[in-house]
Amino acid sequence: MRFIFRTLFTALAFTTCLTFSARAQDELLQELSTGQEDQGYIGQAFKGSRLVNGHSVETTSAGTLEFIFSHRFGRVNGGLYEMFGLDDAFVRIGLEYGLTDNLSVGIGRNSVDKTVDGYLKYKLLRQTREGVPFTITAFGSGAYKTSPKDDETPAGFETIDRLSYTGQLLIARRFTSKLSLQLMPTVVHKNYIGLGEGDTENTQAAIGIGGRIKLTRSVSVNAEYYYRLNATDNSPYKDAIGLAIDIETGGHVFQIVMTNTRGMIERTFITETDGDFFDGDIHLGFNVTRAFQLKSHKGK
Repeated sequence: MRFIFRTLFTALAFTTCLTFSARAQDELLQELSTGQEDQGYIGQAFKGSRLVNGHSVETTSAGTLEFIFSHRFGRVNGGLYEMFGLDDAFVRIGLEYGLTDNLSVGIGRNSVDKTVDGYLKYKLLRQTREGVPFTITAFGSGAYKTSPKDDETPAGFETIDRLSYTGQLLIARRFTSKLSLQLMPTVVHKNYIGLGEGDTENTQAAIGIGGRIKLTRSVSVNAEYYYRLNATDNSPYKDAIGLAIDIETGGHVFQIVMTNTRGMIERTFITETDGDFFDGDIHLGFNVTRAFQLKSHKGK
């Protein structure tokens, strides 16, 4: 029943978004990726490389460096004593660089579990006006969890147990200049699962759905939901839900986020979200992306 309710809520959110109108084109889309409209290609489906917590199909264009700062406060239902979550802070600082227009590499450091992560994104296909209906991007990442300290680990815990891996296919379609939707089949593998974590599978699968509705020239609404396919009945973790308002200002994308997870990498927000969105376990936060052009595009 809870899953049905969540599904209906997500569908309602997308349906509500569809009632809004939008116009014009996004200036930042041209800065982050060039040549999308050439040779019959459709323009970008999303403003930047992030949907909410997770990635979009977009890759950083060749020679462009993105600085990405993500922040999540504590839960708003913590009440006045916790200043509705403002007393707590969880951050990720990351960099993403476009090796080519279709291949990006990124690194980051997360305060949650003091994790270092790195990833590659490769755009396999781009949507065209005729022939190719979707944009498809392959995403692969690895994360190294430095917490707990070596002298605080359980017996038998090894360095390799700190590692986790994620593989995703990001499949998106830009239906109109106002509406884009994305599907995210995902596999997360963790080398170690603690006895008290509640999950019994090192490898967990999930399917994510998300989308973007453009409201004005510089404002859009994004949403995403990850359903864990092999979650156990006694798992303490929940499905991750995220809503965001995107504001584009020149070379910046600023996202105001509402989500039930404090995690900002795939391992944490897909498999370790411990908040119930519908019980008010909501974290306010933001993502800030700043693009720096380090290499001139051809023809410019």
